[in-house]
Amino acid sequence: MEERDDLEKLILAHRDALDGFEPPEGHLERFRGKLEMERKVRHFSWGTVWKVAAAVVFVFLAVNQARIWLAPEEIAPATLAALSPEYAEVEYYYTSAIAAGMKDISVLAGAGVIPEAENQIMQQEFREFEERYKSLQEELKANPYDERVINAMIEYYQAKLNVIHMVMSKLEEVKYLNEKSYEKEI
Repeated sequence: MEERDDLEKLILAHRDALDGFEPPEGHLERFRGKLEMERKVRHFSWGTVWKVAAAVVFVFLAVNQARIWLAPEEIAPATLAALSPEYAEVEYYYTSAIAAGMKDISVLAGAGVIPEAENQIMQQEFREFEERYKSLQEELKANPYDERVINAMIEYYQAKLNVIHMVMSKLEEVKYLNEKSYEKEI
């Protein structure tokens, strides 16, 4: 409290000198303006944040819808499974049988039953099968319920599976003959 008493004594002693000075004209208005600016800067409203967020979300949705409307994306490759459950079963049967056959051929190729030159020719033939399949998919996209295209897809699966079975039977024959010839040598 002593410091306060000393301050009061000092102010009272020099009161005449301190009271004689007035702030410049307009000082109070400038001071109030600065106080109000600080108050406006410190003012934070969640309502404004939500409004801005809603506007941003709306703009993103509008741009996305415009992009979809103006430039539709490519549709996934057409398959028989997309047409009906019955075709899905047919397609599943053939694709799984083809995949199993291709795996068996790869195993036999890895075991050295197929010479490299013949393996390259066979792989080229299977690539041509895939090119035909892609063209059938394009036709199915263009005409999804055309029976001719559906039958062509099924015939493609059948033909590829028949070729795989034929190759597998020939490879098994070669493998058997190789094993048999080794047995005679022993």
